[in-house]
Amino acid sequence: MPHETQKEILLELKDYSITFKTPDGEVKAVSNINLTVRRGERIAIVGESGSGKSQTFLGIMGLLAKNGRTTGQALLEGKDVLSLRPRALDQIRGKDMAMVFQDPMTALNPSLKISRQLTEQLEVHRGLTARAASEAALDMLKRVGIPDPTRRFHLYPHELSGGMRQRIVIAMALLTKPKLLIADEPTTALDVTIQAQILDLFNDLTAEMNTALIMITHDLGVVAGLADRVAVMYAGRIVEEAPVDELFDNPAHPYTAALHASIPRPDQDVDDLVVIPGRPPNLQHLPKGCNFSPRCSQVQDDCIDLPPPLETLAPRHCAACYHPFPRREELLNHG
Repeated sequence: MPHETQKEILLELKDYSITFKTPDGEVKAVSNINLTVRRGERIAIVGESGSGKSQTFLGIMGLLAKNGRTTGQALLEGKDVLSLRPRALDQIRGKDMAMVFQDPMTALNPSLKISRQLTEQLEVHRGLTARAASEAALDMLKRVGIPDPTRRFHLYPHELSGGMRQRIVIAMALLTKPKLLIADEPTTALDVTIQAQILDLFNDLTAEMNTALIMITHDLGVVAGLADRVAVMYAGRIVEEAPVDELFDNPAHPYTAALHASIPRPDQDVDDLVVIPGRPPNLQHLPKGCNFSPRCSQVQDDCIDLPPPLETLAPRHCAACYHPFPRREELLNHG
């Protein structure tokens, strides 16, 4: 990765790991991640379920389960949020960094009206009066596309559709104009039409507020029109990172290429859909070498012996693979 000036960097993860204590021993869910997020940048974190995507950012937010422990550093504007006491973290969480969760019904309090859940954010983090908070919250409901916002402002979560609840959760996260917004599979439970609307909403509002967006998803297709850069995770590690167009045009890691090939296409028969063989490894019993080696079509002897380091292949493009796929221009030059 090229050198970043400190002013450009909003979030920096340094040798960041997450370990969980279990009755069967320790499980390392995230292993030595290094990642930078610039101000206003949109990054997608992609990988299968269990790859460590969500845990990575729950750890930054201080929302891990009690048996979870973080090591390394997570620097938000140079301040290590992992070292903050709960009260100091509360002052940052919800204000400077916010999170949109996968299921809006668990993110919203079923016993409180939407109005209270929105205004509380502004009263706590921005010190607004009840009246000013209500006006700002109503304005945000309009901006996220809630029809008849004045009426729905006074409803309970169960009185709204799934798409509207998700818009409410996005409104809550954006109310304080955070510098960093983390969206964890925010469109999974929604139909395709609503998914597209929600992604457009993220695109427009983060650009308007210059908010950095981290989109966590298992669906590589979701990120094509949204992300500036993509980091692909497998078994708790980043295995490839590149600008979004570069990743789609020149996937270097066999896992990334397999994810790309598994995206359904309108002109493709269902029987021709590519499936990645096998299952992700048990994090307590990882392979000795490359974590993807048992499932990889390109595996060779050196892949089995030592885990490959994340190495730069082209400007802003790196992969952890001893035998990366050649770039398209290399294929043309040698064709």
